[in-house]
Amino acid sequence: LYNADILSMPDKWEYPWFAAWDLAFHAVPLALVDADFAKEQLLLILREWYMHPNGQIPAYEWAFGDVNPPVLAWAAWRVYKIEMKRRGQGDRGFLKRVFHKLLLNFTWWVNRKDTEGRNVFQGGFLGLDNIGVFDRSKPLPGGGHLEQSDGTSWMAMYSLNLLAIALELAREEPEYEDVASKFWEHFVHIARAMNTMGLWDEEDGFFYDVLHRPGREDVCLKIRSMVGLIPLFAVEAIESDRLQSFRGFARRLEWFIDNRPDLTEGVACMRTRGRSERRLFAVVDPDKLRRVLRRLLDEREFLSPYGIRALSAVHREKPYVLDLEGHTYSVAYEPAESSSGLFGGNSNWRGPIWFPVNYLLIESLQKFHHYLGDSFQVELPTGSGKLFTLAGVAAELSRRLSAIFLRDERGRRPVFGPEEKLQTDPNFRDYLPFHEYFNGDDGSGAGASHQTGWTGLVAKLLQQSGE
Repeated sequence: LYNADILSMPDKWEYPWFAAWDLAFHAVPLALVDADFAKEQLLLILREWYMHPNGQIPAYEWAFGDVNPPVLAWAAWRVYKIEMKRRGQGDRGFLKRVFHKLLLNFTWWVNRKDTEGRNVFQGGFLGLDNIGVFDRSKPLPGGGHLEQSDGTSWMAMYSLNLLAIALELAREEPEYEDVASKFWEHFVHIARAMNTMGLWDEEDGFFYDVLHRPGREDVCLKIRSMVGLIPLFAVEAIESDRLQSFRGFARRLEWFIDNRPDLTEGVACMRTRGRSERRLFAVVDPDKLRRVLRRLLDEREFLSPYGIRALSAVHREKPYVLDLEGHTYSVAYEPAESSSGLFGGNSNWRGPIWFPVNYLLIESLQKFHHYLGDSFQVELPTGSGKLFTLAGVAAELSRRLSAIFLRDERGRRPVFGPEEKLQTDPNFRDYLPFHEYFNGDDGSGAGASHQTGWTGLVAKLLQQSGE
């Protein structure tokens, strides 16, 4: 790979290096100040000297073959809409260029990461480093493969992102309606798999990875982690008038609902119209959403004063333990730095708060609210008796994340933790470091520093809260 290009880097700590999914998140806050640069970055990583001829996008320069979550379509769609709002029109040329390249990448995922052709996807570590009980990018003990809740959910989200882009392009070029139908059908198949292939645990009301070994009983890996929250990301609320303006797509949609109940039953609200006659495409229906949110908003589990933890704090006292092939594996809650050597031990998804997935959670809750409206309310925190709409929950999570950097009632910024010099010295106290992740208990900065690109998403949260 010859990459003599200007790239938005993940951080200065390990500079210089690029990472595909980091760059996608960088593009969103960058679009607030320089939409052209944000678009150039997304197009660059999809150019022929980065993308493999088979459609794979390199994860980063030291391991092209690793797989990052497929979030470039989401980023392109967000950048397009941000620019449209700020300038009054979107860059359709950019959207088409991105879309055509992402068709190749989507096909690569379908052909390479669905081992048994059941619409249940793998992908390895998928950016979440040590979140699993063992290294998800290496051969598994005793063989087999992981059927990944997050991998499958990312693909459901990817399908909906490309569906949204295709419909936008179809407003002026009807030929894209057919492609939109393709992604709708992909989504339905994937969503059905999410709900019927063992990833959803009815007793716990949560999604888990499943260890699948041919000829043996599947093992549900009951680790309550971000892996089980990512299914919420696969959601899109479609305006009724927008849907009806695409007659071919709408006709195909209705035919599918009427004639393939084996695929559509139990998958969100395919037929039920929500607020303002909107239609909902989502992996989880309102009942499952409520059950997942009960854990998400529980202070004993995921809800921190500073956002959503990557691993439930329930594993602080009750680590998950798996005995397999004569070895014992475990996962325990660690709010800041990792004690595990997985992936070099310099990154931790077993408890801290990570901005990119928190941002996607907030956006997903806003979309669910767009469909469900004010009548759908949940306790925040769980057990408090205080009811919030999903828009209210999204706003509260945004406030908690922003609070990491803002002065509290004592005049201290949580990001600085116990460092008195940073808290009080006028030469330091107003110069904020954007860490890689943050302590799940006290909000102090952890991991790579001092400027980690995707944590810049806080700028978009602050901008939204001020509108």
